Formats: sequence, structure tokens, C-alpha cells
Amino acid sequence: MTATRLGRVLVANRGEIAVRIVRACRDEDIEAIVAVSEADVGSLAAQMATDVVHIGPAGAGQSYLRVEQIVAAAILTECDAVHPGYGFLSERPELADACAAHGLIFVGPTGDTIRRGADKVEARRLARDAGVPTGAGSDSVSGVDAAAAVADYVGYPILLKAAAGGGGRGMVRVEGAGQLAARFAAASREAEAAFGDGRMYIERFVENARHVEVQLLGDRLGNIVHLGDRDCSTQRRFQKLIEEAPAASLPDDLRLRLADAALAIGRRLGYQGAGTVEFLVDLDRGEFSFLEINTRLQVEHPVTEMVTGRDIVREQLRIASGAPLSFGQDEVSINGHAVECRLNAESVADGFVPSPGTLTRWDPPRGDHIRVDSHGFLGYQIPPYYDSLIAKLIVIGATRGEAIDRTVQALADFAIEGIDTTRELLAAALSHDDFRNDTINTRWLETTVLPALSPDRITQHRIAEGVNRG
Repeated sequence: MTATRLGRVLVANRGEIAVRIVRACRDEDIEAIVAVSEADVGSLAAQMATDVVHIGPAGAGQSYLRVEQIVAAAILTECDAVHPGYGFLSERPELADACAAHGLIFVGPTGDTIRRGADKVEARRLARDAGVPTGAGSDSVSGVDAAAAVADYVGYPILLKAAAGGGGRGMVRVEGAGQLAARFAAASREAEAAFGDGRMYIERFVENARHVEVQLLGDRLGNIVHLGDRDCSTQRRFQKLIEEAPAASLPDDLRLRLADAALAIGRRLGYQGAGTVEFLVDLDRGEFSFLEINTRLQVEHPVTEMVTGRDIVREQLRIASGAPLSFGQDEVSINGHAVECRLNAESVADGFVPSPGTLTRWDPPRGDHIRVDSHGFLGYQIPPYYDSLIAKLIVIGATRGEAIDRTVQALADFAIEGIDTTRELLAAALSHDDFRNDTINTRWLETTVLPALSPDRITQHRIAEGVNRG
């Protein structure tokens, strides 16, 4: 196909990812038009953009989640393309289809690819067809009786997962038969509310597991490459808090098998754009199984950019224009080790409740080895309507140990006042011997770190830091 230069791109998102896309557009000499709700009129992305377009009230359901509003905004501002970022409409095939119907370029895969990837049951079938192991479990189950039959065969504990889900919603662990009926009903209701689809499927719960993913890039000419792997095992309630690249725990042969499996799935989909294939690595069995494919940009993409030197968002924009990938697989190399921490505006001491408010102090750490992706600034009023992510701290070192040490120091140097954040929790996790020795699993944060991080200890950390910083 012939490449078409993008002149104007509608950024159909908010927060740090909107800022990230605006910067990539600038680097590609593309005008960035940011879609904003009433709550985001004064946001950093809006300040940086070529122009802004209002798409509705503060609530996401009346603004960022309305396909017709996004398409109308793109047409009104004479944009060539729409970049959905992550979250919101990024994995809604309806947006990709609507863009195509109105002559707009969707910065991402086709609507059909998104459908096949977003349906977790269909994605499991696709992985099996590509020769990739999917682990013990089921396709969608019609009800609690069918779920019970699968669970009896697989063996407890199990995970109930939403067929149309993601981000941990509609996902619940079931320890035994006595819990199944109630938890199945609750998970199905949550899935129906979140995704409009209450179908569930089952996976065997792996007690000692690592969560590893492989970054893909595919162009519209049939070329596809991987950019290595990431470890995302430091999680709370299936939500990632710390990510690393590369995944240090993998033997070389397993690393190669994961990359080959991801490429096989990507080729099976005819994948276009940036996507991620996620796997569960069973440490006790030395096996891996397919979890899901995310047909969008991942929150944690910066750690891969840091160790490969490749700009994934700029590559997305080039692919969307019809240009071929700017590099081949033999040009991808991994240099050093990178760690990303998600700083959320949440009160850990109060059970991770959101902490909206005004940033009365905002002084991110600086250094050649440090990157901060954020929409925060001094005086910014964090709204209560959206995800609590306020910044991503990404740090690189020559070795994993150096990257961890530098990240701990950068967290200590990150001065934030006016809101509560997850900074103390992140520092505690990174400083723990288990993390440094790379002996964690997906349950480690909840079973080891959180119980030891009492509210009194969090308060003591805050007082000490206040004294140290004056």
C-alpha cells in the first residue's frame, strides 16, 4: 500500500498517555488535536496540543467512551487519524470500524483483529491454532453447572475470567466448590457491567507463576517483529504496579520460545500496529501458557523503549500511515535493564482509595537514566473521575541491580505533596530481598509486602522523608 503522510491526529485519550502521544506527534511533525472532557480542559496534554476539541462532560461515559463523539471530533477538526492510547476505546472494535467508515485512519489494528483479540475465548482458540499452549481451562462456560464440571476436571483453585474482559475486571479466584456459585455470579455481573458481556471462562490457577509479555510491532505490509519481553509479576488484584524489561527470570531457551509463540499469534492475526502477547510462566513446572493478546499500546511500553532504543508510539504513527517498519528483527537488541513504577494517586493506608486533589509540590527526579511519563504539574487538580495513575517512573541501568538501586533513589527524590501516592509501597517492594533476588511471583506483593507495610510504617516513612528533605 502507498504511505499517506499524517497531518493531524486526534488524541482520543487523557492523562500521561495523551501527553506521550502529543510528544510523539511533535517528533513526527504531526499536529496533535487533543479530545478533552470538561475536567481536562486545563490538562497538560491540552496545553501542549496544537488544538483541543471538547467532547463532553467529565464522566468518561459521556465523553471518552462515546464512539460517535470521538469520530465527530476528528471530522470536525479535520484530522486524518485517531490515536486511542490505552484504556477507554482503545480495544473497542466499534471505534476502529467507525473510523474506517468515515475515512479516518485508526492508529491500531483493524476492527476484526480487535474483535478476535478482545474475545478471550476466541483468542485462546487462535493461540491453540497457532500451536501455542493455552494451559488447563475451558472455553466459555454457559453457567455455574458447566463451570463446576470444568473446575472438577482442572482442579481447584481456579480463576474465573471474563471472556470480553481485561484489566482484572470480572476476574476472581475460587478456592473450592463451596465458593463457586456465588463467585461465578458476582464475576459475571461485573463482566456484564464493565463490558456488556457476562460470559466467563476458566483457567487453572497457577500458585507459583510469573506474568511475562512480549511486545509486537506489525506493519500493513505483512512485516512483524518482537521487541523482547517484560516481566509484570508485581501485581495487586491482577493490576500491575512494577514492570521490568527484559524478564530476568527467563532461561534463554524459554525466552526464545515465548518470542516465537508471540510472533506466531501475531502472524495468525495479520497484526498491524503495536500489540502485546501475555503469558503465564509456571515456575514449578517450567512451562508457559498463553493468557491474552492486548491489541493496543500497553501502559508499560516505556521499559521496552528504554532497553531497545525504539520509539513504539512513533512507530505506531508510521505504521498507520502505511509506511513499513523502520527496522527488522535482526536490528533489535536489548541493552541494559529497565524498571517502571506506576505512581498512583491512592492512599495505601486507607485500602488504596483514590486520592484526588491539588499538587502543591511536584518535583520529579532527573537524570540521564531517568524518564518520567506524567501529566502532573505544580497546581494541577487531579480529577476524581478517572484512573488514578499520575506518573510512570522509568529507570534504566547497565544491570538489573543497578536499575533497582537507581529506581529506589529516584522514588526517594520524587517530591510530591497535596495527594497520597503509592510511592512508599513501590519503594518497599523494590527494596525487598525477594525482589532484588528475583524470587517473586504474581502473588508476592499481596502475600509478602502488603502485610508488612502497616499504616504506622507508611506514616513513619512520610515523616522521615519530610525531615530528610527539609
